[in-house]
Amino acid sequence: MRRIYHAGTVASLVGLIGLCLAWELWLAPLRPGGSWLALKALPLLLPLRGVLKRDVYTLQWSSMLILLYLAEGVVRGMSDTATTSAVLGWIESALSFAFYLCAILYVRPFKQAARAKARTSLPHD
Repeated sequence: MRRIYHAGTVASLVGLIGLCLAWELWLAPLRPGGSWLALKALPLLLPLRGVLKRDVYTLQWSSMLILLYLAEGVVRGMSDTATTSAVLGWIESALSFAFYLCAILYVRPFKQAARAKARTSLPHD
């Protein structure tokens, strides 16, 4: 099952990077010819290597980073007047939520094992 969650994190992260670039450069940029807002894809490149390597720590902190993209997607999905931009906002939200869910489900067994180990290593009175 962890393989599915890992594949979900990788697919949604790569998809979100591609969407951010395509959105601000070609699909619905703020200015004709592209927008500097495409740079919002850069922070998503930071966790990419760790996510590909299945690094639990990277998956933990990147699940917090991705919430910024979820918030942006919801705001732009609800407030953008252009239909294309609004739809892209909802797609961004869906990809962000998919990453968050898959990352949390992937990390969960590791966190449970760490808690169990901590309970057994506590000194008993």
